[in-house]
Amino acid sequence: MITLQNVLKVFNKTAAVDELSFNVPKGSVFGLLGPNGAGKTTTIRMIMNIIQPDSGDILIGGKPITADLYRNIGYLPEERGLYQKMKLKETIVYFGTLKGLSKRESAKQTDRYLEQFDLKSYADRKIEELSKGNQQKVQFVLAIIHEPDLIILDEPFAGLDPVNQMVLKDIISEFQSAGKTIIFSTHQMEQIEKLCSTICMINDGKRVLYGRLKDIKQHYSNRKFQIQFNGNNEQISDIMENGWELSRNQLSGAIDRSTNINDILKKVMSKVTISHVDIIEPSLEQIFIDQVKGGMKR
Repeated sequence: MITLQNVLKVFNKTAAVDELSFNVPKGSVFGLLGPNGAGKTTTIRMIMNIIQPDSGDILIGGKPITADLYRNIGYLPEERGLYQKMKLKETIVYFGTLKGLSKRESAKQTDRYLEQFDLKSYADRKIEELSKGNQQKVQFVLAIIHEPDLIILDEPFAGLDPVNQMVLKDIISEFQSAGKTIIFSTHQMEQIEKLCSTICMINDGKRVLYGRLKDIKQHYSNRKFQIQFNGNNEQISDIMENGWELSRNQLSGAIDRSTNINDILKKVMSKVTISHVDIIEPSLEQIFIDQVKGGMKR
């Protein structure tokens, strides 16, 4: 488990990260999300010991992170950096040896990932000859080539087309199935919804949401129901409540904490035959907007 306890980082009298606390469960895909400038990259750089917090603690397994532990971390930074004049395969093999693999092991892993990311035909090309998207794939391979137990990905989908985004997602799922821990930072909240089980949402360096994604969605009150039925609209007009909408054999409305969907269904079933029910969960983006605008705090 990774733990941040009241971590503070100030630049020019402005708190980039403001008393931030959260736990990353072992074996989880953890989403660190928020808009650009929220403090995500600063947080990751402190976890990686690139910069030091002004106060607070960052722990792995309850202990401060040591140099030995960093050898078992894979890190994809937001700002990319590759040796542009080196050839693709030799670059990956070289970085693999820096991360503790033998040259033979590194070459084997390199061939595997070149195949998986459809980069095999570029093996002898210089890095500068690759497209932005292919260079992004190379950066990802460098982060995972030594198969670390902790993988930290800062905006990993930047520059990738949908096909390669899917390849990356598949690898993330494979690592999770193998018990590895992934911290995934992005402002693309739809990606978080697809991949992460636990999240921490930050804005202006402060935590605004934290917990299991499923629990967060159930906690917030802007869920909606849609009930399709067979019968006439007039048949249920007398059970309508404030905020409900009725059109073309469909009843819809909001579900807040005081609303039990079963009670709604019983009312409708007493009047007409229900053919379909949908419960529409709020998107993370909508939840975030509500929070920033002064919604419920956790």
